Amino acid sequence: MLESVWRTVDVPPMDRFDLWREKTASTVCPMDMTSPHAEDFRAEMRQVRLGEVGVWRADCQQMDFHRTARLIRRSDPESYQLAFPLTGAVGISQAGRQEVHGSHQMYLVTTSQPFVGRNFPAMRVVGLEVPRHRLPLPDQSVDGLVTRPLPGHRGVGGLLAGTLTRVLRDSGTYRAADASRLEAVVVDLFSATLAHHLDTEDALPAHTRSRTLALRIQSFVRRHLHDPDLTPRTIAAAHHISTGHLHRLFHTLGHDATLAAWIRRERLERARRDLADPAQRATPVQHIAGRWGFTDAAVFSRSFRAAFGAPPRDYRHHALTDTAAGTGEPSSSAPPPNSA
Repeated sequence: MLESVWRTVDVPPMDRFDLWREKTASTVCPMDMTSPHAEDFRAEMRQVRLGEVGVWRADCQQMDFHRTARLIRRSDPESYQLAFPLTGAVGISQAGRQEVHGSHQMYLVTTSQPFVGRNFPAMRVVGLEVPRHRLPLPDQSVDGLVTRPLPGHRGVGGLLAGTLTRVLRDSGTYRAADASRLEAVVVDLFSATLAHHLDTEDALPAHTRSRTLALRIQSFVRRHLHDPDLTPRTIAAAHHISTGHLHRLFHTLGHDATLAAWIRRERLERARRDLADPAQRATPVQHIAGRWGFTDAAVFSRSFRAAFGAPPRDYRHHALTDTAAGTGEPSSSAPPPNSA
């Protein structure tokens, strides 16, 4: 897994816009660019490479960009670029269609056809680059989606957007061996998102459909951790599959625990965060436990101690004491939480 970060403020003002053009050419694709801030352009880009796939986030001032036929003839990575603004907006035109996309609204372009765009005012955007040959869908069908709004806050599109955001946020915790697995997950979710909007989900390979369903189920579980009745049986019923099929799907995500154990670990982690939150110091421990699906105080206390090395009240005391002292770390007089 390769990660790179660069900022225009690291070079003299007169060189900053040239640096931006150079870096976006290698990260996204070569484009002609202009900006009213070109004399002192402020921008930052962070990219994580997952094999052939690139995930990136950029912060930049207002600019215009143009992918011309001349640039395509000179260099074409033959990829699809999906992006969604987190702040600001972007107008994009390709293949005779023009759209303006606001916060968390995804859009698609192909590097093999000219496009014109403008972001305004300043913008933070998350993007994805996937080679065309990695998609199990016909190019002519996918090309019909360019510039069109693709919701990034619900459904499979929401899963894709959330996964890209998490890849960027958690990149420092991944190991090199995780890159190929994450690449497969991202490509499958990207394919499923496009197939959904093309109404051709049945055309996807079986492994892509299975992985997408598994990720949907994982997202469902995280949204329902507060429900004490959340069990493999109720999860399977909510998705109209058998519990055996559910366990097989969960296994494809590469977790090192059973589904029930993973649910317990997720609940405990959220309870741990709440206990360490100074804003929640007056919230009773049992209320926090109940918030995350624990109805038995003794079971919660035993499980928490096994996971983090201290009872919930002791953990909270040490965590809040250290926060007040400004260390941000667990006190040396309490066992540090493990990664479970």
